[in-house]
Amino acid sequence: MPQDRENYILFKLGGTSYAIKSNDVQQMEMVEHITPVPNAPSFVEGLVFLRGEVIPAINLRVRFGFEKIEYDIKTRIIVVQRGNRKVGLIVDNAREFVVIPNDVITPPPEAISELSGQYLEGVATLGDRLVLILKIDEVLNLTDRIKPENIEGGT
Repeated sequence: MPQDRENYILFKLGGTSYAIKSNDVQQMEMVEHITPVPNAPSFVEGLVFLRGEVIPAINLRVRFGFEKIEYDIKTRIIVVQRGNRKVGLIVDNAREFVVIPNDVITPPPEAISELSGQYLEGVATLGDRLVLILKIDEVLNLTDRIKPENIEGGT
């Protein structure tokens, strides 16, 4: 595949389309049981047990300041990995796989860079819709406060 395009998994949050590079996605699952974690930040739903691993689950709606909604049949956990860190991102739905040419991606507008631009790598125009491309490293940095020693009651 040419280097001028990348594969992405698209998902929705609050009616907006977002994208994560498919290389960062380990798996996608339906939301089943989430075990709450005491004293976790509001966006941390808890822990999930997926394919033999315990993974922290982050509600991206809450993290991005959207209203929390009940999970339904479309709700998904997208498990992303960078290095040794795996995190489940809870999204409204995720079922689209697309190839996005680099030439349709522009940097986030300066007006939002202070507010939410830290999470955005760029904005892609696909036909008549905008897709916000996440910086997965920034999203995962949000979990620094939920390292295992914090979950188990350490400091």
